[in-house]
Amino acid sequence: MDNKLYIVPTPIGNLKDITLRALEVLKEVDIIYCEDTRNTIKLLNHYNIKNDLKSYHEHNEKLRTEEIANEIHDGLSIAIVSDAGMPGISDPGHTIIKYFIENNLDYEVLPGATASITALVSSGLDNDKFAFLGFVPREKKNIKDFYEKLDNLYMTSIIYESVHRIKSTLKKLAELYPNRKVVVCRELTKIYEEKISGTCNEVYNIFQNKDNIKGEFVIVLDKAEIKEELLDIRELLLKEINNGLSKKESVKVVVSKYGLNKNEVYKISLEL
Repeated sequence: MDNKLYIVPTPIGNLKDITLRALEVLKEVDIIYCEDTRNTIKLLNHYNIKNDLKSYHEHNEKLRTEEIANEIHDGLSIAIVSDAGMPGISDPGHTIIKYFIENNLDYEVLPGATASITALVSSGLDNDKFAFLGFVPREKKNIKDFYEKLDNLYMTSIIYESVHRIKSTLKKLAELYPNRKVVVCRELTKIYEEKISGTCNEVYNIFQNKDNIKGEFVIVLDKAEIKEELLDIRELLLKEINNGLSKKESVKVVVSKYGLNKNEVYKISLEL
């Protein structure tokens, strides 16, 4: 095993959802850094993998990053896993990847399970373009910015939410976008996997009447409806050009962002 850093995704529920290569890496590296040793040991025991575990979570991520870099420099091979899914996606891992890039250190990311893409495909909503927004912020100012972004997001949105806040988030979505389509995925790949779909208002009403809600949730929200008559395409193009893009690049950005007809936008660009 090469002395470098391996970013290893783990199952989001069903323990069979792990690649042969990921198991090989977890078995052969010198040390596995994990979000919670109690969770990772269950996976390792299931596959009869014996290895040294160390904690790597949001509270010690910066400290561990330099420690890991030093261990690799000394000739060790290191794997990083989160409790479930891909490290770095709403889980520890992004900090160390940035550090390794900035310091020209060798690392490798293995492909594997992630709840966001699983939920997106499962939802049946448009996936030509999509935005992953992570968890809804907790601070009031950031919450306001979060929903303002959703107001004008002309692509499918993927949102993570905890069991403690799922009702309040669905209530907010129902207030803002009562008729927008939404799919809520609960406990993906697990025994009690559930997908609830409908308008935001319909889905909120379903959850409002649920007691003892458990699990982890992914919300997949349909794109905002484009009211083309309200869009000033000329102004949108000028805004992108003023931000430093060429006319050709501006056309691509406006077409992609708002789902507009490329030929129509191109014609307007010729008038600028």
